[in-house]
Amino acid sequence: MFKLNLNSWVCHLLEYVYSLPEPPSRKRTKPMEVLCVGLPRSGTESLQHALIKLGYDYTFHGWDIVLEEPNYCQQWVRLSRKKWFGPLTGENNITAADFDALLGHSVAITDTAGSVFAAELIAAYPDAKVILNYRKDIDAWHNSLVNTIARADSHWLLFLLSCLGRECFWAWHSHIRFMYPGLFRALDGNIKTGIARNGKWVYREHCNIIRGLVPKERLLEWTVEDGWEPLCEFLGKPLPDEPFPHANAAAGWSGQESKVAQRFLFGAAKTVMLLGAIIVGAAAIWHKY
Repeated sequence: MFKLNLNSWVCHLLEYVYSLPEPPSRKRTKPMEVLCVGLPRSGTESLQHALIKLGYDYTFHGWDIVLEEPNYCQQWVRLSRKKWFGPLTGENNITAADFDALLGHSVAITDTAGSVFAAELIAAYPDAKVILNYRKDIDAWHNSLVNTIARADSHWLLFLLSCLGRECFWAWHSHIRFMYPGLFRALDGNIKTGIARNGKWVYREHCNIIRGLVPKERLLEWTVEDGWEPLCEFLGKPLPDEPFPHANAAAGWSGQESKVAQRFLFGAAKTVMLLGAIIVGAAAIWHKY
C-alpha cells in the first residue's frame, strides 16, 4: 500500500485538497468521568456497553471516530499532528479544551483515542477515574490484533474509497497513517509489520506507563473476565442484574469494516459520477473541435 511522509509537502497538499468544512466544536456540559486507556482489542467495546449501562452516557469508542455524524476525523488528524509533529520547542501540550472540542458530549472514553492519547487525557482530566483494561493472555491479544487492525492497511476497497471521497480520506488518514502507526511505533508506516514486531513490547510498555502516571487509588486494572463486580466497586455503582456484555470478536470487526465501507460508498460514487461527467464533456469538446 502507498506510504506517505506525513510531514512532507505532498501530505500537506493532500490534506488541503481533501479538506472538509469544519464541524461545530463540541462543548462540555458534563465532566469527563472515566478514562479507559487500554490498547485496542482489550475488551474496549464490551467496556463501552458496560459503562453506558452504568449511566456513563455517552462513552466514546474508537469506531465513533469513523462512524459518527458530524464527523471529526479531520480534527483527530490535527490533534495527532499536535502530538507527534508539534513545534520544535517541544511545547505541544494537548489541553482539556482540545479534547472537549471532539469529546464534549462524552463522559467516558475507550479504545483507540483513549490509548493513543492516554497520557494527555490523564493530564487533561485529573479528576477522572482511570481504567487500564488489558488481556491476561498477551499472545491471544497479539493474535487478535494481527487478525484485525494489522491488516487494516491492506483493505483495498477502503483505500480506493479514501482516494475518491473526502470523508473516507480522513478516516483512512487518521487511523492508517497517524494513530495506529504512532501507537505501535510503525516508523515506516507499515501497520502490519509494526504490530507483528512491536505489538507485545508496546503492550507491556503502555501498561507500565499508565501505572507510573496514575495514583493507585485512581486506577483500576481490569479484564473482561473480571466482569461487573470490580468495575462497579471502583466506580461506586450498583451491580446490574444482567450478564456482562461481550462484543466485538474478530467477526464483529469484519462487520464494522463493512459498515465503514458502506458509509463511504455514496461519497465515492458522487466523485466517480463527477469525474465521468468531466471526461464525457472533455471527450465531446475534443470530438467537436
